Amino acid sequence: MREIRILIWNEMEKIYRKRRFLVIFLILLLLIPLFVYAQYKQNETVLERMGTKDWHLILQQQIIDNQNRLNSSRLPDEWRSWLVIRNEQLQYYLDHDINPNVQGGPAFVRSFMENGITLFIPLLVMIVSIDLVSGERSEGTIKLLLTRPIRRWKVLLSKYIAMLLSLSLVILMVAVLSYFISGFIFGYSGWNTPLLTGFIVEKESLNTTSVHLVSQWKYILMAYGLGWFVSWAVATISFMVSVLLRNTAAAMGIMIASLIAGNLLTNYAASWKEARYIFSVNLDLTSYLSGLMPPIEGMTPAFSMITLTVWAVVSLFISFAVFTRQDMFH
Repeated sequence: MREIRILIWNEMEKIYRKRRFLVIFLILLLLIPLFVYAQYKQNETVLERMGTKDWHLILQQQIIDNQNRLNSSRLPDEWRSWLVIRNEQLQYYLDHDINPNVQGGPAFVRSFMENGITLFIPLLVMIVSIDLVSGERSEGTIKLLLTRPIRRWKVLLSKYIAMLLSLSLVILMVAVLSYFISGFIFGYSGWNTPLLTGFIVEKESLNTTSVHLVSQWKYILMAYGLGWFVSWAVATISFMVSVLLRNTAAAMGIMIASLIAGNLLTNYAASWKEARYIFSVNLDLTSYLSGLMPPIEGMTPAFSMITLTVWAVVSLFISFAVFTRQDMFH
């Protein structure tokens, strides 16, 4: 165990020396204010269009707008189903006198994870995971490490644990920075704001039998827990690609293409049911918390989490099998 602890410490030092966390910090420091400003302008636009701050009237108008869109004969079936479900949700909020759009730092923290879980957060995690092995192979430093009297599986395990610690720090960094930056505009209150969760979408109807209230801080914990799970799955797959490929740029290209493909498939391949087994199609786990319609019929929270787990476990097995047997000196 002492040997593995030393190896983990060394791997964390390598990640720190490459200034990966500084890069992620600067990215967040640059982009979060832009997202906050965009949210602020969107709120201002809605208020100007509605001419009122009464959230009841705003939700009622959203329901009317959605209904008008549903009357269009050119509306695709996928969008029609989504609008029907969305209207049922909005009406549920109205009937129970709960404002789903309360502004504040905690609300932005929640929405930031909900909007970033499929692409932005995985890309941040990929920064610290994609070249843990391929980078050392291309630089030749892996040779020095493997010539030591240390079992290969211990070397790889230390890299994997360092990766898990790193992605946990990335998720924490996202939460802290998004809260403090957004709080300057929206305020820092709202942790105990009640939110509804437990909506279940069944084909084209909304099942509300399991709907219940939770405080926003609990909702945020659930959302960021799901964000960590998604990050773990993506990072583990990236870890495998890093083991299989010597070229870091190629490994990064493959992962970026996979993530973007998953986002596109959720929009264009709703009728292709087999696409639900692709890992990048199952990343939007927070949508199940808010009760959004799944991208492909038959997808459930359990299905998506099991699919991601299978991808991650298989990727980890391949990583260790290849690393312990493959010639890493060429």
